Amino acid sequence: MAEGSTASLTSEVRRLAVPAILHSLLQTFVFVVDRIMLGRHGEASLAAMQLGGAIEWSIWSIFSAFEVGTIARIGRHVGAKDPARARRAALLSLAMAMGLGIVLALATPLVLAALPRVASRVSPAAMGEARNYLGVTIAASPLVFVAATAIATLQAAGDTKTPLAIGIVGNVVHIGLNRVLILGAFGIVPALGARGAGISTSITFALEAVLALLALVAFDPTKRAVSLRRPRDAPALAEPHTPSGVTKRAKTEARALLHVALPSFFERLFYHIGYVGYVLVIARLGDAAMAANQSLISIESICFLSADGFGIAAAAIVAQKLGAKKPEEAKRAAFIATRYAVISLTAFGLAAVALQNVILPLFGGDGRVLAIGKRTIPVLALAQPFMATGIVLAQALRGAGRTREVLVASTIGAVVVRLGATWLFAMGLGLGLIGVWLGSTTDWIVRSALFVALQRRNLKVPPAEAEAAASAPAKAQR
Repeated sequence: MAEGSTASLTSEVRRLAVPAILHSLLQTFVFVVDRIMLGRHGEASLAAMQLGGAIEWSIWSIFSAFEVGTIARIGRHVGAKDPARARRAALLSLAMAMGLGIVLALATPLVLAALPRVASRVSPAAMGEARNYLGVTIAASPLVFVAATAIATLQAAGDTKTPLAIGIVGNVVHIGLNRVLILGAFGIVPALGARGAGISTSITFALEAVLALLALVAFDPTKRAVSLRRPRDAPALAEPHTPSGVTKRAKTEARALLHVALPSFFERLFYHIGYVGYVLVIARLGDAAMAANQSLISIESICFLSADGFGIAAAAIVAQKLGAKKPEEAKRAAFIATRYAVISLTAFGLAAVALQNVILPLFGGDGRVLAIGKRTIPVLALAQPFMATGIVLAQALRGAGRTREVLVASTIGAVVVRLGATWLFAMGLGLGLIGVWLGSTTDWIVRSALFVALQRRNLKVPPAEAEAAASAPAKAQR
């Protein structure tokens, strides 16, 4: 390929990745502020997030697997310059998001009842705070899923600036609500601790859902890659609107979405089964180790979500390039995004080690927590280049619709490698929290190697059967 083509791809990666990274960093900033304020409220509140935050993240991540289908399918339609099918995929994705969110919200009492059984060694104070947090946030799942899917729709279409603007507004609101609800204010609002953090989080997701949906509705369907509005003044974009035709096309698109999303569902299910086991190993180390781990996760989340920003760019570009039948450009774009992510995360990790005496005390001044964090933070830095590679290449493969391959690699890494290595280092060798982080780093090393091998032969136009399924709606339309 010509050098100019590579330069163009590099520019495209930067154009999509920079706003996506800033959006992810804004999410991280809220996450970090949550932990800082909860640490000021008390050790039990911060330790509760090791349990409540991990369970919340696991549940939401598993049930939001349909977002992978959203990015892959909408990106493919955008690349093929088919806005009608992109709109259909967006509407179906939002409907799935709302439906799954409602199911999960109804299951909130079951989640709360299961907490004492999965973490029997957690102190009563931390358990109470975790229940207070999850009781609010899990009930808000419909808002969370709709917000995430609407933002994923914008990103799949190549618009990462609008989600950034929405994130800025959400951050301002969230930080203000946190200050009032977690720590109390003016002698009028009581300090609600973890419950206040949950309320603040839920309100913020509701706001982001409204803003993202308004953006999708406001977009002119004749000028934007994806809009929820049906085009009225552009006959070329209009579709036959008979009930049977609409139903047939919707069913075909739904099958294509599920073809991509179901392997991602099982990938995340197996991953988080392994992650819950990983969290339970940390819980055996006591509240001080749990609080120190939360501090380190808050720091690493800056790195993680920065890599995810590059991954979003990689997934969107790969999907669009494959939709345009340009597999070599898709492959090169994935490598460009990975290279940028590795450089960025390695720099972040080294900065975290250099500034540990400034950063760690932000999460509380307990001497035991600080000592554990200082001993463990070099392992955090070691993990960064491998984590960058694993995250970006996995996203690129998902954007290509290769979710079955990602399922296999992630299951090997997250369940077999992470659980086995963590137990060996933390419990078998008695390394405590250092061993926990060595276990997760081993997982990232294995996964990054697997994803490098997979992407070399899997970033290409789908097999005949998947391509036939993808093209069926267009044939019916014509």
